[in-house]
Amino acid sequence: MAYENIRDFIALLEKQGELIRIKAEVDAELEIAEVTDRVSKQKGVENKALLFERVKGSAFPVLANAFGSLKRICSALEVESLDEIGRRIKDIVDPASLFPGPGAGIMDKLQMLPKLADLANFFPKTVKKAPCQEIVLTGEHVDLSKLPVLRCWPADGGRFITLPMVCSVDPVTKITNVGMYRMQVYDHQTTGMHWHKHKDGARHYQHYEAAGKRMEIAVAIGGDPAIIYASTAPLPPAIGEFIFAGFLRKRPLEVVPCKTVDVRVPAEAEFVLEGFVDPGERRLEGPFGDHTGYYSEAAEYPVFHITAITHRKDAIYPATLVGRPPQEDAYLGKATERIFLPLLQMVAPDILDMDMPIEGVFHNNVIVKIRKRYPGQGKKVIHTIWGTGMLMLSKFVIVCDEDVDIHDYSEVTWKVMNHVDPQRDVVIADGPLDILDHSCPQMGFGGKMGIDATRKGPGEGFMRPWPDEIKMDPQIQRKVDERWKEYGFRS
Repeated sequence: MAYENIRDFIALLEKQGELIRIKAEVDAELEIAEVTDRVSKQKGVENKALLFERVKGSAFPVLANAFGSLKRICSALEVESLDEIGRRIKDIVDPASLFPGPGAGIMDKLQMLPKLADLANFFPKTVKKAPCQEIVLTGEHVDLSKLPVLRCWPADGGRFITLPMVCSVDPVTKITNVGMYRMQVYDHQTTGMHWHKHKDGARHYQHYEAAGKRMEIAVAIGGDPAIIYASTAPLPPAIGEFIFAGFLRKRPLEVVPCKTVDVRVPAEAEFVLEGFVDPGERRLEGPFGDHTGYYSEAAEYPVFHITAITHRKDAIYPATLVGRPPQEDAYLGKATERIFLPLLQMVAPDILDMDMPIEGVFHNNVIVKIRKRYPGQGKKVIHTIWGTGMLMLSKFVIVCDEDVDIHDYSEVTWKVMNHVDPQRDVVIADGPLDILDHSCPQMGFGGKMGIDATRKGPGEGFMRPWPDEIKMDPQIQRKVDERWKEYGFRS
């Protein structure tokens, strides 16, 4: 059964021994961040979700590092392996299966109808009453200082809401987009709205700004783990995050209309901030210690004015900490890597597998392997990745042969160092980069490198015989396996 809310997930984590309750009083000013950073970088059993039960100056506990391991992100999405979700996506959206084509028989086509009908089952269900609106605060009662908003790093520009689900309505399609954009708290009733130019929320805002109209927004904090993850996922605009969350949880997500704005939010959220962004209004936002491990620079961003705060009576405040990897966001990113691989394979069927190293903070490095069939295929795949969705931001792309374990970075390094001729196999290009990439000469634009680490042949100008990789005779390997203990080894 799907989780109803974050509390169900907390209960499961506690049952699994994956949660630590911290009863000592802690400060949201840096202290919670330091504890979380130390725990998130522990390996194995020491890396736990954290529930800070007593936060100085606030009545609300703080949940941190809830998704901070592969085990916990799998538990959050209720799967044994993240690849299971990718297979479900491929099963539904694969054009070859959904639309068998004119050569298919009538039974083939009829067998696809249940899959098409399943899509309708994922649409959100609107309710009139919701836990997230047990307490409704408006006017002078709107006070962000009551929330245990974290200040994460010493040079941060202030306190930041770090796990917000920002809900905005597409002015054309009327589809609700849910994105995760950090929010710096300026005072009791206003925050920044850190929209990157490539994101759907920014696209919505540009439409309203051009029309000179106020844009209504609602920000949900906490809820079913499926919608929290969905708000980070690189979905196409036509697929709303509410629908995708329903797909993940295998039943519709309940949503409720806000009290002061015309936006729907997850009914099981812990907090909801309702309000608006005025066209043209900007304020300095940042700096912020970001997931790159460096501070992102301060810049002008839109201002969010809060008209209402609603919340549960006994609300829990979920937060995440970002900084030098590994952190919690690394595992949210790994989920995206595995879940959306089948969609990448639809536009690039050459790709057999993909890995986005945590150290590359995901937008910096993409490693893929292919079944090479013709000269230049490696370079073709590099350009395909740069032309596909948010993968356009990839700074380094490495292409390996099908026999390479691309999840073993030592093996990948060995292949790159031995297979690559820099003059022949390296592609340098200009293009869009992540806004947080501080190495590029101008924000969001700079150089990229593609590395074709596949074996080369005459068609690519390699006229010498490619050497065979050293491997032992299988018969000798079996003989040594059988006699291993005779040599005095225990295992």
